[in-house]
Amino acid sequence: HLLGGMLIPMLVLALFGGAIADRVQRKRLIQIGQGVAGVLSLVVAIAIYTDHIEWWYLMISGLVQGTAWSFMMPARQAIIPQLVGRDKLTNAMALNAAGMSVMTLLAPALAGGLYAWAGPDKVYFIIGGLGIVALIVTSFIRSPSAPQRTRKPAMLRDIGEGLLYIRRNNLVMVLLFMGLATSLLAMPFRFLMPVFVVDVYNLDSRAMGLLIAVMGAGSLAGSLVIAALGNWKRGMLLILGSFASGIALLLLVLFPFYYAAAAIMLILGIGDSTRRTLNQSMMMEVVEDQFRGRVMSVFMMNFGLMPLGVLPTGLMADAFGPRIAIGTLAVTLLVITTLILVTQKQLRSIR
Repeated sequence: HLLGGMLIPMLVLALFGGAIADRVQRKRLIQIGQGVAGVLSLVVAIAIYTDHIEWWYLMISGLVQGTAWSFMMPARQAIIPQLVGRDKLTNAMALNAAGMSVMTLLAPALAGGLYAWAGPDKVYFIIGGLGIVALIVTSFIRSPSAPQRTRKPAMLRDIGEGLLYIRRNNLVMVLLFMGLATSLLAMPFRFLMPVFVVDVYNLDSRAMGLLIAVMGAGSLAGSLVIAALGNWKRGMLLILGSFASGIALLLLVLFPFYYAAAAIMLILGIGDSTRRTLNQSMMMEVVEDQFRGRVMSVFMMNFGLMPLGVLPTGLMADAFGPRIAIGTLAVTLLVITTLILVTQKQLRSIR
């Protein structure tokens, strides 16, 4: 329910966030989002500390934070090409993904240890403090100007023009479709991982820690490889990353053994980071700056649509078992990726 509280605003309000990101100075929009996130964490920390916390506090916090992210994330993505330039965009996105992978490796252990040592209120105080620090650090970034536009139509018309721009650009449509397909087909496994550990490997949920760590290591390795390769056959690498994700999911089904899964998670991490990094960087590169916020807001809606993949996968797992459910997703992802490989010459030819 708390995750839904965050995802619903990201789905409903993302288009408005993208339109605003194409109208105003993106740095300020990012700082507002950072400030809101920091203050929310501090409010929750105070509620826990004073023993006044209620579940609906967290639900409202999730809704407000999801709303803030709906406006911050399109601006955050769209500002990157303004900061580094198109020629360094792939490297920048890869290094950003590498940083996220490092946090995937370290953050759970750090947060768990801190939670056990200091309690949840201290954890939220630290999260809130880090949000405020991020706001201050962002103020030192040299601020690019707002996107140059000859006119600013009404908000709904602005959104419509962004959607029309996407429909007329075949490559952007393909990249958005790949992002949606992987959100619906590759991401649900993360939510079913505890079920796999308990029902397939016959272990308790603590055994999931190794799988997450190995996947994080794979993501880090994939990100660093993409950063090193730069602008080298990125279209084919994106397709190969999607194949790697599908093959890894299929191997998890075919080899239902815990230590085999730990090795396979390395492939899954590499595939996921490769396709995610290249998908975003190529999209931001081909889109004109005045439309970038709106296009990235549509891309961000993939995260809001993720429950559409998780829910039927969960129902399928209940009815036929988790291996059948994940195997179905894996085969579907491989079929879609094969069709893209065969039909999308423009994507294959991107350097």
